[in-house]
Formats: sequence, C-alpha cells, structure tokens
Amino acid sequence: MIEEFLAKIEERWQPTGEEPIPLRIIGSFALFLQTDYVRGTKDADILEINDLPKKVWEQLKTIAGKGSDLAKSHRLYIDLVGPGFPFLPPRPLLNPLKSQSERLKYFRLQVLDPVDVVVSKLKTFRASDLDDIRAMAIRHLLSPTLLVERFELAKDHWLLGSRAPELREYIENLHTVQRDYLLVPETPIELPDWLDT
Repeated sequence: MIEEFLAKIEERWQPTGEEPIPLRIIGSFALFLQTDYVRGTKDADILEINDLPKKVWEQLKTIAGKGSDLAKSHRLYIDLVGPGFPFLPPRPLLNPLKSQSERLKYFRLQVLDPVDVVVSKLKTFRASDLDDIRAMAIRHLLSPTLLVERFELAKDHWLLGSRAPELREYIENLHTVQRDYLLVPETPIELPDWLDT
C-alpha cells in the first residue's frame, strides 16, 4: 500500500531541481516500513530536519496532502511535521531505506529508528501509541538502555524550550513503558530545580 502510494506521487511529480529529495518519515509509518508490524493509521508523517524547500512541500501537499485525490483514493496522506514539534533528540536516528529508495526516482527515504519513534510517542501517549510501543517491545526492538539514553538527549533538548514543564508527564510515560512493557525498573530522571519555581 505504501509502495503504491509513493509510486503514485512519483507519477505526478514535476521535477523541482532539488531531486533526489530526502523524505524523513516518522511515527507509525517509520515502524511499518522497517519491521513486520502493521496497524491501521490515517497519515504518513515527514520529519523536517532541514527545511524542505517551499516548492517541494507545496507540491507534496497538492499531490498527497490531506484532502487530495490521492489521499482520498488511498485513505492515506502526507503531513509535514516541523522540527520543533516532535519530542526527539536534536540528532534523530534515521535509517536509510535503500530497497525502497532504489525504486524511486525523485525521493530517498529515511525512517526514524524504532527507539526514537518510541521516544517521540512518550509525548502524545495515545492508545495507538501504546499499541506501537508494545509491538516494538514484543519484537525486542526496544533496548531499555538505549531508550533511556535517547530520552535523556530529548529531555535536554526540550529543556531549552517553553514546554519544559511537560517533561514531568513524559517521564511518567517513560516509567510506564519501562514497568509495564519492558519489565525493567524505572530509571530516575533528573530535572533542574528551576522547573519548580
């Protein structure tokens, strides 16, 4: 389904001079594309690390954004996620999808590593996020040690912004994952004293 969707985008693509364009996919689709895990979802997210040129994003949105003909026919759409929105370390772990990219002329696919996908889901922590996290734990794709390391990097980065107080909730969510899905002790996570003022 995803391969067909990307092929249809390529069929409609008008070269911009920026090709091949790196598409950095995050969220559930990053898991679907690099593991045997699948569940129903409605969107494909692109992680914008370096700004996508405006003309590239505008064309992507027209071809495959929410409400487009392609989105309606495939029940799937592309959504651009800005670099400041996901809860991630400043340098996310991205894995190239060589086999998929070889079939594409205009795009090169990179997918967020499962551990960083889980870190990002500690912010939203919806029922579907819990399904994804559980699936990665069952498949032994979620190293408890690496999860804490990546969380700490994301936390330090998040402390630089205005949403730092939200970290208490993310820590509780991390502890839930450790306790209920990974069956390991909760890791104490330190926050600066100024958050209490």
